[in-house]
Amino acid sequence: MSRFSNLGHRLYQGEVSFDFVGRRKVWYSISGVIVLIAAIGLAMGLHLGIEFKGGSVYTVSKPGLTVSQAQETADNVVSSHPLVQSTDNGKIRIQVSVEEQKSSDEIRAQLSEKLAVPLDTVEAQVIGPSWGKQISQKALTGLIVFMVLVTIYLAIAFEWRMAVAALVALIHDLLITIGVYALVGFEVTPGTVIGFLTILGYSLYDTVVVFDTVKENTKGLTKQNRLTYSEAANAGLNQTLVRSLNTTVVALLPVAALLFIGGGLLGAGTLNDISLALFIGLAAGAYSSICVATPLLAQLKEEQPEMKALRKRVLQHRAAAAAKAAGDAAPEGEEIADEDLPAGMVGQRGRAAGTTRAKGRPSTKR
Repeated sequence: MSRFSNLGHRLYQGEVSFDFVGRRKVWYSISGVIVLIAAIGLAMGLHLGIEFKGGSVYTVSKPGLTVSQAQETADNVVSSHPLVQSTDNGKIRIQVSVEEQKSSDEIRAQLSEKLAVPLDTVEAQVIGPSWGKQISQKALTGLIVFMVLVTIYLAIAFEWRMAVAALVALIHDLLITIGVYALVGFEVTPGTVIGFLTILGYSLYDTVVVFDTVKENTKGLTKQNRLTYSEAANAGLNQTLVRSLNTTVVALLPVAALLFIGGGLLGAGTLNDISLALFIGLAAGAYSSICVATPLLAQLKEEQPEMKALRKRVLQHRAAAAAKAAGDAAPEGEEIADEDLPAGMVGQRGRAAGTTRAKGRPSTKR
């Protein structure tokens, strides 16, 4: 633990640095593959709960009744592949799709008979498809409003490039989480939507913390010739790296307990809908704030004319210093062409490795 704390201090002081921004093509490729897999899952379709597509729910209270026993009975009563889960209070929840031809009263009576329980212990709730459509529209509206407010806030508090980078990271996290839901076949319920909104808020928080440090590091950046914007942004990312990892681990531990212990070992299936969204979303949010949002921000900023000019000055300064150290300093006032710069100079922090030659003059190093 003390070594990890020491690493965090060295990262903050700049003694140690991981080049996340310089390796953005690697992160983009990884994200592209993950999003592609998620898109394939989405193309296969989501398993929507009855709150969205309509249907009926029957709750049975019987001591000793197991999920497998209730599933076997429900399969004999209805023909539309009912979903059977245990609830937090020990009851059995049987979910029947809207395509079922039998009436709710008939299903309720047959469940009571085959499970050998009084009719009044079988609770029925019928949800029409129109109500589910309204819920879907409200969920989509809430998501759009959230995205718009996030964009406006970041554009005002920071700048539009940061807003774009944060929005791309949010969409990235959302696509991955929804894709995982489609691939594993978990049911999408209103609890799932709440989980989606929660992870978007967490991802945004993590990204804003990084962006705030980047903003501080890049104040007055064009007045110096030691660091490019990408390098300054990467330094800010490293300063907040340990904090981001600590926050993510602490948040993932209770969510993992809900998902693997509560939903897996204890069989509380109703916990899975929200806990899976939180678990996947928290992990994706930590990754996107480090490997997607900040590298994308640096890429957008490097397209500004003043940042291009800064980059050229930084590279010229480093090339001149390297040439001077090798005993072959360029004459003062003579420009150094980009193609004459040492390979690997762009996007690297600190001193340049190797030597170079001034424009129009051959290098003396062999």
